[in-house]
Amino acid sequence: MQLAQVNIARMLAPIDDPIMADFVNSLDRINALAEKSNGFVWRLAGEENNATALRVFQDDFLIINMSVWESKHSLFEFTYSSDHVAVLKRKKEWFQKMTDMHMALWYVKIGHTPTPEEAKSRLLYLNKHGDTPHAFGFKASYDPADAIAYQPLS
Repeated sequence: MQLAQVNIARMLAPIDDPIMADFVNSLDRINALAEKSNGFVWRLAGEENNATALRVFQDDFLIINMSVWESKHSLFEFTYSSDHVAVLKRKKEWFQKMTDMHMALWYVKIGHTPTPEEAKSRLLYLNKHGDTPHAFGFKASYDPADAIAYQPLS
């Protein structure tokens, strides 16, 4: 199995606003870095080679990022030990503070490409039930066997 991730963010301004310029200008570089990272498998992308133009939610200010990795370790290394950290440190300049969980991890079978609808479902599940093998955050320590054995709650 592999690890899927979704994170969402609510922009402070429209994507083409000058407030968002540094974020937008870093997308190609950070996406290329992800694709070259150990353990990277797949990422959601639209016509601009990123996911910012994809409308998954009714809120036009809410953007989505999704990817699949060989392991939680490989995703963690990219997220917190690469140049991606510089973008994370500036997120308050571009995005509102989210009150609900806005990032979820879950295991997928090798070869499965998760959909935005699946990702939304996992986020909702995480917000309703907290960390479980069905949807969890970085601090949780579930493995693929836990995910296979888990029976999601209704």
